[in-house]
Amino acid sequence: MTVRTSTLDNGLRVVSDSMPHVETVTVGVWNDVGSRHENREQNGLSHMLEHMAFKGTTRRTARDIAEQIENVGGYLNAYTSREHTTYYARLLHEDLELGLDVLADILQFSTFDAEELERERGVIIQEIGQANDTPDDIVFDLMQEAAYPDQPAGRPILGTLDLVRRFQRHDLADYMGHHYKAEEMVLVAAGRVNHDQLVDLAEKKFSALQRRRDSRMEPISYIGGARLKDKDYDQVNLVFGFDGISYDDPDYYVAQIMSMILGGGMSSRLFQEVRERRGLVYSIYSFMQSYTDGGTFAIHAGTGPDQVNELIPVVAEEMHRLSQDVSAEEVSRARTQLKAGMMMAYESTTNRMEQLGRQMMIFDRPIPRQEILDSLDRVDETAVMRYMDRLLSSGPLTLGAIGPLKGLEEYDKIAARF
Repeated sequence: MTVRTSTLDNGLRVVSDSMPHVETVTVGVWNDVGSRHENREQNGLSHMLEHMAFKGTTRRTARDIAEQIENVGGYLNAYTSREHTTYYARLLHEDLELGLDVLADILQFSTFDAEELERERGVIIQEIGQANDTPDDIVFDLMQEAAYPDQPAGRPILGTLDLVRRFQRHDLADYMGHHYKAEEMVLVAAGRVNHDQLVDLAEKKFSALQRRRDSRMEPISYIGGARLKDKDYDQVNLVFGFDGISYDDPDYYVAQIMSMILGGGMSSRLFQEVRERRGLVYSIYSFMQSYTDGGTFAIHAGTGPDQVNELIPVVAEEMHRLSQDVSAEEVSRARTQLKAGMMMAYESTTNRMEQLGRQMMIFDRPIPRQEILDSLDRVDETAVMRYMDRLLSSGPLTLGAIGPLKGLEEYDKIAARF
């Protein structure tokens, strides 16, 4: 592997993946905090902090931050998930120090200026409004809320309008001071990068980070059930959810191959049966959503109100059929798709940075490429059928649905099909 790791005196882990054939580098800071670390009154604070980190420091205005990166043709961004927050910059390799300096600045010396806070509050309110006007965004939040009611994992990452309107500067400063600590963060760079130089720069620029924080996530507890919204739309958007698995579950790669066979592409069973053969949908797919201590497996589809009760039995039937029969050809095709996707992703500095960061957050080590390939190679037809059977017997169905639901079957009848 081209990956090297080091740990600074303050506990910050530094990881690099050298790609000498490229001219760029993506450098990111992963922080082990997301919406699952929030209590009910803090919901949305991780996401607002991610926004406000770009709005000025003791050394730079918000405009300075944007212009200094874009003056060299670079790209700066961040995102918040339920377990992590990631800040990253993609630049030409000779501008690595600038990218590191900006990231270190916003993560240690943000000022949360009052005027900037009011402006960004309006931006986030618009973001929530846009999500609330998008049915296939709402339906995922409905599924999440039904799967994990009254838990941080079941609340929207963006927060609520009421809470976003109430957050103040001290809320952001306290949250950053409590959660943004060196031992919980990983600095990752992929591209044309020298590891020793990266470590030297990190030691200089991240020295103000305090070492340790003392907070942990509330353990996840899958419950299941239904969250439905009757709306006058042209389509019904549905998500069928099931109790899934964590990243370190022995069946993780089995589940990936199973998901690919069921709903991972145009050759998948759901696409072929539901769209190509029956014409019930434009789009249908399955996906895994893993956490450090659990997860969900889900299927998303959008269909007309007159077709929804025809669609549901077909989805259930395809899942049961997969628990009883799968061919070696299907497993091989799914394995090849996953391998090819992984190898294509390795050609991107940003994808490599993201993969390494996620691995360090979850496993505290880089996962060698060959280890992943070997894990995929060990999956056979028996394992796929066994895992689908495990999934179907894992607990109550979770159903999220939005659209014209007048003719939708009762939840208990739908759940019994699975």
